[in-house]
Amino acid sequence: MEYPFKSLYTEIGGQETIDKLVDAFYPRVYADPDLAPLFEGDMEEIKRKQRMFLPQFLGGPPLYSQEFGPPAMRERHLPFEITPKRAQCWLRCMKEAFEEIGLDKNPAGQAFYDRLTQVAAIMVNSPDKE
Repeated sequence: MEYPFKSLYTEIGGQETIDKLVDAFYPRVYADPDLAPLFEGDMEEIKRKQRMFLPQFLGGPPLYSQEFGPPAMRERHLPFEITPKRAQCWLRCMKEAFEEIGLDKNPAGQAFYDRLTQVAAIMVNSPDKE
C-alpha cells in the first residue's frame, strides 16, 4: 500500500542528511562554552546515538529504540542542567549546522527545525543563573 505522505526523514534526504547534520552540529556544541560542560565524553559515541535518534524522531526507522529502548529524552537529560540559555545555544548550533549543509533551504528542513525548537523548550529543567 502506498501512503499519500512521506516522513520528514524521507523528505530531508534520509540517513545521508542526518549524518551530515550530526557531523556539522557536534563540533559546534563541543566548542560552545555554555554547552561544552554538558557534552563531556566521547563525541563519536554521542554522534552515533544522535544518528540513531534523529531518524526515529523524524518518522524513519526506530534505530534508537532498537538499541536503547524508548527515547524518553527529557528523562535521559534530567541529570544535566539545561537552562533556557543553553537551550538557545543548542538551537543556534543546530541552526548553523542546518545552514552549513543547506537543510535550511528545504521546507521539510524547516519543519524539522520547528520540531527541534519544541524539543529544546521541553528539555529545559533549570533556570538561568544570574
